[in-house]
Amino acid sequence: MKFTIDRSLLFEHLTNAIKVISPRNTMPVLSGIKLEISNSQLTIVGSDSDMSIELTIPTQNEEEQIIEVTTPGAIVLPGKFFVDIIRKLPGDDVTIESKENNHAIIKSKSAEFNVTGVDPDQYPLLPEVSKEESIELPISLLKKIINQTSFAVSSSETRPILTGVLFETSGNTLKFTATDSHRLAYREVTIEQSLPELKHVIPGKAFVELSKVIDEHDDPIQISFANNQVLFEYNELKFISRLLEGNYPDTSRLFPDQYETKIDVNKDLLLKSTERASLLAKEAGNHVTKISVKDQIVEISANSPEVGETKETVDVNSIDGEEIKLNFNSKYMMDALKSVDDDHVVIEFSGTMKPFIIKPQSTDDLKQLILPIRSY
Repeated sequence: MKFTIDRSLLFEHLTNAIKVISPRNTMPVLSGIKLEISNSQLTIVGSDSDMSIELTIPTQNEEEQIIEVTTPGAIVLPGKFFVDIIRKLPGDDVTIESKENNHAIIKSKSAEFNVTGVDPDQYPLLPEVSKEESIELPISLLKKIINQTSFAVSSSETRPILTGVLFETSGNTLKFTATDSHRLAYREVTIEQSLPELKHVIPGKAFVELSKVIDEHDDPIQISFANNQVLFEYNELKFISRLLEGNYPDTSRLFPDQYETKIDVNKDLLLKSTERASLLAKEAGNHVTKISVKDQIVEISANSPEVGETKETVDVNSIDGEEIKLNFNSKYMMDALKSVDDDHVVIEFSGTMKPFIIKPQSTDDLKQLILPIRSY
């Protein structure tokens, strides 16, 4: 195997492949990145057995030669070390050549590395995912959905199913739900495509890593489900993840049918006020922040016994309903507000210990639900 490629182009693709590689993998070969060059394309693969990414670079396009291929072949090179080498090489181009016993020579200008690789035949084959259960979404929309939901998944393995995002379809509506049992993010999207009935739980980690490697544009990305795997595919990218097994809890009953108090407020004003209060809430070690709605005034406050206290009023557009006072987690509130694109949000309270809803002023397609913190 021997080929020459633009160093920055190779580095860009390697940094995406390395994102799914775990240093603690039980299969040593999966700590590496697989390179396979043919006369038509370079294929780069990274995997941790649960998530896999395959990136391809064509050797030429209509205008120019992108990769100069001397000899086709394949090799697996140590992932992090290989990426660091490519990052530090001095030249614009890099030549990679495999020798006997899976050694590789990496050259760029006057720099040369002799790296020990692994037999590519030892690298596991990526799962095959059929396209029978498939949908398409604009990439920019999928990226936005991920950013609006994945932060709410559980970080605890106590209930593994809650570490994922529930993906389900109903008619021509897609529904995404994430919860850690203290907060919940819900997003729905209506599309023109006729959808099969689907219900799968995608690992939150996979969603986050996918978001890092997809660009912000409106090209379609195909999402396919089969054999307990999900495949995201567009252009020269394939991203595959194992699905989570188990029954996702029914969260529909968590949304109150009616509210006791509703406020309409500028999102950025409330976010900045909460951020300031969180400075003390974090010092107290529990993120507890208080919101009070009384006499057409909204007040945000927090205190730390060792540091002090803060309170401030927030200008609102309107207040409807009864007075209310409750405690909430400031981090949850900030995450929820950052997920909203509108300038204004509506917050609906149903009682001091019932979940309250944050949503854009203009739509019900996005709902963030937060469970209040009990005060003692």
